[in-house]
Amino acid sequence: MSVINSHIVALSAYKPPLEGRNPNAFTLLDFNERTIPVAENVKRALHDYIDAGRLQMYPAYGDVVARLAAYAEVAESQLMITNGSDQGIDLVFRAVSSSNAEAIIPGPSFAMYHQCAKVEAMTLREPKYTQKGGYPLVEVLSAINANTRIIVVSNPNNPCGTLVSVEAIQQIADAAPHAAILVDECYFEYSRATAVSLINDCSNVFITRTFSKTWGMPSLRFGYLMSSHENILALCNVRGPYDINQLAVVAANAALDDPSETQSYVTEVMEKAKPLVESWLDSAGINYWKSQANYLWCFPDEPEKVGDHLQQHGFLVRPKNYNDQVGLRITIGTLEQMHRLIDVWEVLLE
Repeated sequence: MSVINSHIVALSAYKPPLEGRNPNAFTLLDFNERTIPVAENVKRALHDYIDAGRLQMYPAYGDVVARLAAYAEVAESQLMITNGSDQGIDLVFRAVSSSNAEAIIPGPSFAMYHQCAKVEAMTLREPKYTQKGGYPLVEVLSAINANTRIIVVSNPNNPCGTLVSVEAIQQIADAAPHAAILVDECYFEYSRATAVSLINDCSNVFITRTFSKTWGMPSLRFGYLMSSHENILALCNVRGPYDINQLAVVAANAALDDPSETQSYVTEVMEKAKPLVESWLDSAGINYWKSQANYLWCFPDEPEKVGDHLQQHGFLVRPKNYNDQVGLRITIGTLEQMHRLIDVWEVLLE
């Protein structure tokens, strides 16, 4: 008999399909990553830190919290750094869980939310997104009860890219003052939508962000969490003092020194490459969800055949199931990469 809690033993680990993702063999359009390397000044900063002979030292984070707070336009006391946004998500679930706790997680969405809820033995309530209606606000409000301890607002949502208005988030926060409202803004730089205006007046709102997507540092695991000063103090009691990798902080500081390269990439993705792909999907008669992030979830005929064809020609995309229908979630990259993707796809259609 295991000494580990039975509900933990019964869980399945979150195992994203990482095998075979060779960036030298494929253009990686399957994990919503940035599709080009990080800026040169970020690489130099990492090399300089390593060459300075400081890896044997414990992390010292300096003023990175203050710099991030200025960037996010919140008070320094309202922000904490985390080991990727995943740690921020996990901290909130751990901190609010209680006996008979319930989590409202509209789906389909990021598997990490479900994993965190199940680790805490929460009961899940999962209202469904629809292509026409978007975030199921009415159903979420109806699902709130005395046992609700956390409500997830993935903003914009993965895989469909749907955005939730600040007004709707405020409505949820007001309807469930006893629950944490977890607003995941990991695609913030793409959508430019944020709920930070709520954290001064809504003590139950928590916002997570990451440097994995736009900034291109998923391998370094750096993120941050914003909430009221009191909540941040409490969550720092749960997070370890050295949970964040020093190299992640070095890279984040370098990126904040000169965000222009990242901003240029975002502009190309959102204002040039994404409209190109949307226009082509429209002309090809392929249905897709309108997205406010760097990906499109589309539903071609014979999606498995399309995915295999793209892979054979050097592109990896991610199949995602919705109501027993398989769609392909495609990360939007540079204009040149999207032109090549369309050229390859058109060969199959012809």
